[in-house]
Amino acid sequence: MQSAFFAARGLFDTRAARQYNEKMNETSQKIQLLISNIERVFVGGRDTVELSLIALFCGGHLLIVDLPGVGKTTLAKAIARSIQGKTKRAQFTPDLLPADITGVNIYIHQKGCFEFHPGPVFCNILLADEINRATPRAQSSLLEAMEEFQVSVDGVTHKLEQPFMVIATQNPVEIQGTFPLPEAQLDRFLISAAIGYPSRADEARILNDRAESDPLDSLEPVMTLEDVERVKKAVSAVHLSEPVKNYALDIAAATRDSDEILLGASPRATLALARAARCEALFRGRDFVAPEDVKAVAASTLAHRIALRSASRLNLERNRAAVSAIVDRLPAPRPG
Repeated sequence: MQSAFFAARGLFDTRAARQYNEKMNETSQKIQLLISNIERVFVGGRDTVELSLIALFCGGHLLIVDLPGVGKTTLAKAIARSIQGKTKRAQFTPDLLPADITGVNIYIHQKGCFEFHPGPVFCNILLADEINRATPRAQSSLLEAMEEFQVSVDGVTHKLEQPFMVIATQNPVEIQGTFPLPEAQLDRFLISAAIGYPSRADEARILNDRAESDPLDSLEPVMTLEDVERVKKAVSAVHLSEPVKNYALDIAAATRDSDEILLGASPRATLALARAARCEALFRGRDFVAPEDVKAVAASTLAHRIALRSASRLNLERNRAAVSAIVDRLPAPRPG
């Protein structure tokens, strides 16, 4: 079968198409190996792992709205170890300062000059735990890092390592002493997810696996940071046809026209939906985006970016239901 990548460009070089397909298949196999490796230590469902990796391979960030103790730290560490990356954890509290995240210049008396001491943001996977417990000033310290992959301290710009992803967590129950993320910052998260409680069988597995040691200690990498960058390029090469592109546009527009939704999806959200759908297609071993790929990621990319008229704060479950209702209502383009 002719590759969608080549067919869409009117190219019919059989050898080139075969090489391209082999490369895409190899990439898809590496992704599946990475997912399986993370699942060795993270017992929270394949959907959560895939959504996390979609954020990683799209150059985006992940927001997890869930209760404490369900495996968020394990997920971040498992991803980092599986790609030979570095992970750091920052506990967000009301007394946290921006410099505690980005870093600070310290005067070194022996050298007679200031020296930059990088903060925890200088890593590959940053776990921003309970991000809504920090003040808006501290929360804003991540905006430049998440959007431009750099931080500015005392007028000097410092580039972050690549790949770089923020995994931020929020507790959906406790609201006392918290500072809800503003819409501008929520919009910078590519994906939102909830892990939920494990099944009884999965919880029994957690008890057994951690009886004597932490399985994270023996987790081996299956990818390199360079492999991650290659996968990101492969995601960009996945073909998005005009009918499917219009389908994504229709979904975004419907969130703005809905009587139930006060704040609809932004153009950044539409871009996120298209990128995530490309990655979803690659996960399924295809080099073109199908309507089911858009459906699969719509709620996870749009739910945290909208605001319901009947809700005073982010309710991820209700927002996801509202997006899913729109997706179910809109007709999907037919194949071909």
